[in-house]
Amino acid sequence: MKQYFIYVLVLIIEFNLSAQINEVEIDTHPLTNKSLFVGEDLTYVVKYAFLNLGEVRFRVLEQTKINNTLVYKTIANIDSYPDLPFVSLHQIYESYIDSSLFPKKFFAKIFGEDTVFVHYKFIGKSEIDIQKGKVGRSKLWLDTTAYSHQRTQDGLSILYFARMNFGKNQNLVVPCFINEKEEKATLNYYSDSVPISIDSVDYDIDCRYLEGYTEFVSVYGLTGNFKGWFSNDIYSVPIRAKMNIIIGSINLELIKWNEIIWNPPLFKN
Repeated sequence: MKQYFIYVLVLIIEFNLSAQINEVEIDTHPLTNKSLFVGEDLTYVVKYAFLNLGEVRFRVLEQTKINNTLVYKTIANIDSYPDLPFVSLHQIYESYIDSSLFPKKFFAKIFGEDTVFVHYKFIGKSEIDIQKGKVGRSKLWLDTTAYSHQRTQDGLSILYFARMNFGKNQNLVVPCFINEKEEKATLNYYSDSVPISIDSVDYDIDCRYLEGYTEFVSVYGLTGNFKGWFSNDIYSVPIRAKMNIIIGSINLELIKWNEIIWNPPLFKN
């Protein structure tokens, strides 16, 4: 079970059923004038069949600079529930995202008997410095540079890229750098308003729908079709998601958020 819980980060965003697909290759320019905001704090429960496996928490912590470029520091914490048998999963992902909604740096730490880390530095349009190793004795087993054909998203930044490009019916092919390889994700947006219900809200939430698809299989089994429902407002907050894994499918559902900053919009129809 442990291996099927984590890669929810590539997340809440993909499937491939559009009737008319006009693919757009994304490079350095966002298709929106939206921006991230510091203080956002969203928590989701991860469900598999009748089991609640754990929680994923996404935050935008601060604005900072990398080589004089202004970036947003985003972070995701993945934690299994302590009472689950045979599962103890604790992981942290960080992505530093610039104004074009592409990452400048990505960092992951996977806790366990041997805690390991992954570090990407995105340099220019094509160069990616990679380090992987063990935390503690700082054992480094990979230290290399990869080259992509264009700027790419990482496993966390793609969530924010997908959110910020809501607003109209469109189909995008987004380059990604996943597991030290250049890949692509197809994102199909729909602008129609739809009602979505979740346990944490006592009314139907006004949402828009996104579906997409990835051909690659992540090391944790996430592959193929994805569906997501996002708040129909300027924030495009993920409300609910469904994604395929090798043994079936998992669901994510919003359970906590910063109510001072945002609340789910009411579906009025």
